[in-house]
Amino acid sequence: MKIGVMADSHDNLPAIGKAVSLFNDAGVGLVIHAGDLVAPFVAEPLRYLKADFIAVFGNNDGERFGLHTVFGGRIHRPPHPFSFAERRILILHEPDNLDALAISGKFDGIVYGHTHEPDVRRRPVPVINPGECGGWVTGRRTVAVWDPDSGQVDIIPV
Repeated sequence: MKIGVMADSHDNLPAIGKAVSLFNDAGVGLVIHAGDLVAPFVAEPLRYLKADFIAVFGNNDGERFGLHTVFGGRIHRPPHPFSFAERRILILHEPDNLDALAISGKFDGIVYGHTHEPDVRRRPVPVINPGECGGWVTGRRTVAVWDPDSGQVDIIPV
C-alpha cells in the first residue's frame, strides 16, 4: 500500500489542497506529515483525505494545543515511531541522527522534513524528505509518494 509524504506546508492552503487531491488520486492508504503544519486551520483541506493521516510537530508549530485539538491523536511529538501495513516507520521533523537511525535495524523507513529540500536515500532503509509542500522558502512545492513494497519513492510537484 502506498504512503503519501508531506512536510513544511506552512499554512499554504492551496498547496495542501493540491497535495490532498494528488494523494487521493494516487490511492495512498496513509499520509505522513513531517511537521510545520503551523496553524490549526490547515485541518480543513486535510479532512478531504481518503487515507489515514499521521503527523509530528515541527519547530514552527507554535499552536500545538490547537493542532492537537483538531487532529486528535494523529499529531505527535517527534521522533514518533509507529507501524503501518506491517512496516515500522519513524517520523522526525529535524534531520537529527538520520544515519544512526537508518542502520539501527529498528525501522523500515524514516520520514523527515525541516530542510525544505527533497531528499531520498537508502541507508539501508529509505530515508525520505518530501521537500516543502508550502513552497515559501525554495519556491518549489513538492510531496512524495512512497511504495514500501517496491521501495519506489517519487517526488512530485504540487
